[in-house]
Amino acid sequence: MSMLNDRRPRAMTWAAGLLCLAVSLSARAQDDFGLGRAATANEVQAWNIDVRPDFKGLPRGSGTVDHGSEIWESKCATCHGSFAESNSVFTAIVGGTTEDDVKTGHVASLLSKTQPVRTTFMKVDTISTLWDYIHRAMPWNAPKSLKPDDVYAVLAYLLNLADIVPSDFTLSDKTIAQVQAKMPNRNGMVFWTGLWRVDGKPDTHNTACMHDCNPHVAVSSSLPGYARNLNGDLAAQMRIVGPVRGVDTLKPALTGKADDNAALVEAQARATLPFLAAAAAPPATGAAAAAGGAKGDSAPDAAVVAKVTALMKANACLSCHAVDTRRVGPSFHDIAKRYKDKAGSLDKLMKKVRDGGSGVWGPIPMPPHPSLDQADIQSMVQWILDGAPGGKDQ
Repeated sequence: MSMLNDRRPRAMTWAAGLLCLAVSLSARAQDDFGLGRAATANEVQAWNIDVRPDFKGLPRGSGTVDHGSEIWESKCATCHGSFAESNSVFTAIVGGTTEDDVKTGHVASLLSKTQPVRTTFMKVDTISTLWDYIHRAMPWNAPKSLKPDDVYAVLAYLLNLADIVPSDFTLSDKTIAQVQAKMPNRNGMVFWTGLWRVDGKPDTHNTACMHDCNPHVAVSSSLPGYARNLNGDLAAQMRIVGPVRGVDTLKPALTGKADDNAALVEAQARATLPFLAAAAAPPATGAAAAAGGAKGDSAPDAAVVAKVTALMKANACLSCHAVDTRRVGPSFHDIAKRYKDKAGSLDKLMKKVRDGGSGVWGPIPMPPHPSLDQADIQSMVQWILDGAPGGKDQ
């Protein structure tokens, strides 16, 4: 009896301790540390659009090759060519595969030393990858604007160009699995189980060396100075993902440690968003406001600058153009010099923005912007013809 009495308090102490620990962990799991808020169902759904190789996440829908051809000509051919074989802007999508590749699931030309280019259909092994990418990222100037039926149609058109499906084929959530069985490189990928399975042994057996470590890392290679700004400021051409987007490649490379440059890098990244600064600036008053932001001694209208640059950012204009620096396309100052005093320039440039085109400033085409409001197009073009007052290179 004495032994029982001795054990009971200990058991009760352990039970109480475990209960406190469980309550503590539960509270900690629910603690948001005072940061942010829970995402709404609509916010989660907006991101939850991925499609897996087993087709989980694939929405219902269908599209014909003919309908895909129509969409392709209006939204895709500018960059990829009418038959997806052009490589003037991006690498060709179609080409390099044969009927034997469709039968075997291995693209023979991938092993050839004379193959000049590796197209998308030569490399990709799962059709879900193509559906997912088109859905979330295309067209380039208006990502996520295609409806599921449109994505099915565009992909059906590409599959027909690649000689995988006939011209009267309808691609849908019901038929996509049978197309996967005909993908030319479906058997060309290797699945490394060690990278996916976490319940077994690791796929490496290295032992970390924690002795006599080199305190300094010597950079053995770097981008040469003449090539650093070959394509303009790369940081300004990136889509906004997070607060930091990279350094300004129009300026000399930074020296020193990354931690020492963190504040400068963030400042340079934020400087690529001039419309934020313009929106925060006090509006022009008096004579400056009356001048309407014309280029010269008067200060530009901050509200006009904020509106126009926000429109350009939202429609990817600043990915290819800058105020006074040539990037993929001409600078706004160069456009103003060529067209400012010519009759009909406003209407001509508005049509170019809406319909797209190439050949005036080089072979690289500008994609069309059919969904842009005419008033917004006019605001942007007029601002450019006025000399882009208040604008700064990102």
